[in-house]
Amino acid sequence: MKQLQHISLSILLFFLLRDCKFVEGATFNFVNNCGGPVWPGILSNAGSAKLETTGFQLPPGGSRTIVAPTGWSGRFWGRTGCSFDSSGRGSCSTGDCGSNQVECNGAGANPPATLAEFTLASGPSTQDFYDVSLVDGYNLPIMVQPSGSCMATGCTVDLNQKCPAELRVANGDACKSACEAFNKPEYCCSGAYGNPNTCKPTMYSQLFKSACPRSYSYAYDDPTSTFTCTGGADYIVTFCPGSTSPSSSQKSSRDSSTSSTSTPQFSGGITSSGPGNNNDDSNTSNNNNGVMLQDNSWLASLATGDSASAPTKRPKYPLLLAFSLSLVLLL
Repeated sequence: MKQLQHISLSILLFFLLRDCKFVEGATFNFVNNCGGPVWPGILSNAGSAKLETTGFQLPPGGSRTIVAPTGWSGRFWGRTGCSFDSSGRGSCSTGDCGSNQVECNGAGANPPATLAEFTLASGPSTQDFYDVSLVDGYNLPIMVQPSGSCMATGCTVDLNQKCPAELRVANGDACKSACEAFNKPEYCCSGAYGNPNTCKPTMYSQLFKSACPRSYSYAYDDPTSTFTCTGGADYIVTFCPGSTSPSSSQKSSRDSSTSSTSTPQFSGGITSSGPGNNNDDSNTSNNNNGVMLQDNSWLASLATGDSASAPTKRPKYPLLLAFSLSLVLLL
């Protein structure tokens, strides 16, 4: 009888240890390398749990960690030029979510805004999907850096300096998408252009793509823009990665010691090195067998590469492991 108990507990322990790392989901570490404050906004997709906050202030050189549960999906973005009074009411010049508060409370970013989108793995045999999207325009450089050997992605250049006059927001702090600027089906991938066979890159999306080759430039830009990572990864989301802030008004001589998180320096599109990493996007397979998320972001599975500077994976729930082992030893 005692031997049967040992066998039963061993089987239980196996399944607990196999799945425990997915109980927590993922940790997102937000880092502000900009010369001024950024107010990250968070929007969970329909059916996903609300995270501990939907918006907060991040000072220059600051960082904050947010934990998301397994299977979570949603998006992050940075708001700039925000002003809030003593009662906490106010607004932002770019990326504003219309809540008139620091918390976005279930509201998304008003375009134009650079978006970092995620769908976390739902179990040990599934994958995270992630991308940085310019489909709703651009306001800040963002880099997403996964743990382990998964590939970093993002738009790390200042597109505001490259923005055509017809897409430029009046004060030059953001750049509209062609869809937002002209509201035509061929730019919005709607109506007769509502599928990947008819909606093709335009000169505006190609301008975005040439500057940020691993970011979504239009709705069906899947093959070179969506990345996957084995479930259990953690992520660093950096605003203004590298040494150049998005505008001269935000440039800072901040000493690098003020931030404990190191990020690679990029000049242009994402670059990385390592086995299986090819920075020529023309060699990426044009396979559109992606899955449609509830926010209409197409996700296609891509091969992952090495990112030597990525955060290290950390063990999750060690107390559960210790408790389970104690049960086996006591019996």
